[in-house]
Amino acid sequence: MLQNFRVAEQTVGPRNTLLLLRIALVIVFLWFGCMKFTHYEATGNSGLIANSPFMSWMNTAFGIQGASDVIGVIELATAAMLFLGAFVPVASAIGAAMSCCTFAITLTFFVTTPGVFEPAAGGFPAISALPGQFLLKDIVLLAASLNLLLNSLASGSEPHKR
Repeated sequence: MLQNFRVAEQTVGPRNTLLLLRIALVIVFLWFGCMKFTHYEATGNSGLIANSPFMSWMNTAFGIQGASDVIGVIELATAAMLFLGAFVPVASAIGAAMSCCTFAITLTFFVTTPGVFEPAAGGFPAISALPGQFLLKDIVLLAASLNLLLNSLASGSEPHKR
């Protein structure tokens, strides 16, 4: 079973540049994860969480700071798995999958959060500075995460580089 995974950077062909994506994602998750434990971040994200059909229960169950703390733990765990994934094949896939889930969920905020589309600029497709442009970066982060994930999953048609 574990042979179905590989460190993304050690796939067939020149994939050394995937290390840059891994490092960037580790930094993002470390930084964002640590920030979740601050009052500033918790209150800043409370509206995004409150309007999400996937996450709104968290504010009720844990409170605003508690919900932010839980998300922070998940983000720090994602950073740890992404870091470990540079050395442990299954961790490469798990960390990348966790990262994909994170950004897939945050991208749903585009349709669930009021104020994403700027009415003064005509509404959709014009997006507001906050939260619209803040959320837009998650498209690139999701693409980076998917790239790592797909390269971490062994293909039956490709030999493993060891």
